[in-house]
Amino acid sequence: MAVGRELGESRARALLKDACALAGYDPEDARLLRVGSNAVFRLAAPVVARISRQSVDIDQARRTVDVARWLESVDYPAVRLASSEIDQPIVIDGHAITFWQAVSADGDEYASVGEVAEVLANLHRLTAPDSLQLPEFAPFRNASRRISDNDWLSNEERNFLTRMLANMRSRYFGLSFVLPQGVIHGDAGIGNVLHDFRGEAVVIDLDGFAIGPREWDVALTAIYYDSFGWHTRAEYETFVRVYGFDIMQWSGYPAMRAIREFLMVTWVIQKANESEHAADEASKRIRALRTGASRKDWKPY
Repeated sequence: MAVGRELGESRARALLKDACALAGYDPEDARLLRVGSNAVFRLAAPVVARISRQSVDIDQARRTVDVARWLESVDYPAVRLASSEIDQPIVIDGHAITFWQAVSADGDEYASVGEVAEVLANLHRLTAPDSLQLPEFAPFRNASRRISDNDWLSNEERNFLTRMLANMRSRYFGLSFVLPQGVIHGDAGIGNVLHDFRGEAVVIDLDGFAIGPREWDVALTAIYYDSFGWHTRAEYETFVRVYGFDIMQWSGYPAMRAIREFLMVTWVIQKANESEHAADEASKRIRALRTGASRKDWKPY
């Protein structure tokens, strides 16, 4: 199997076949749902397989499995591991593969913004056990590598993003947070809260759990409304009412918004070699950072 950071469908399917052989699942007719930080397949079981990029921190993947077990033990509505009999993650050629119970019968149905606020507020009331050893939140942990190791970027773009990374680090560490720190999801947008078989809201994508500022989680819904227009004003007001905090009234919000937008650019550039669509989106986002152009034409990824 060729070594590379790209995670196209053919490579992901080869990894899936090997992992299924070890886990006892049938990879035939597996349906590719998406390729982002992970390649995600729906198996017939019904089970969902997640295949990480090659650069993943294997310890982080193991922690994700531990987070899932903890959330199940406290009956928090999150995606469940497919089986307690499988030693997860399965590691193949630097990729971490995990197997999860499918949340719904067929396809993803996003929860409402109000439901996102409710499950997020409930998450923020939890206290993680010391044995879980959640790390201190590190928002820029992957950004430098995504820029420096990227062979799609021009030298000028790489230098620009490197300078901007230094600026964003400075702005983040200068923030004065007003909410108490504690357990956070790390990517708590509407795309990571789905309806299950019973129509109940369930949190997925547990990779980013950490101890950090709750503002990080709360900000995403505000930015989806404010910067991108992906939520309506009424939806955002519902989020504020249910969660109980309006981050757009916080003095640190403009800096938080800029940081999150920058990191969304560093996320999409890792996919730029994998499709023309991703390359076009990455180029558009970099131009917007350079010129201050509107983010209203950024596409969800």
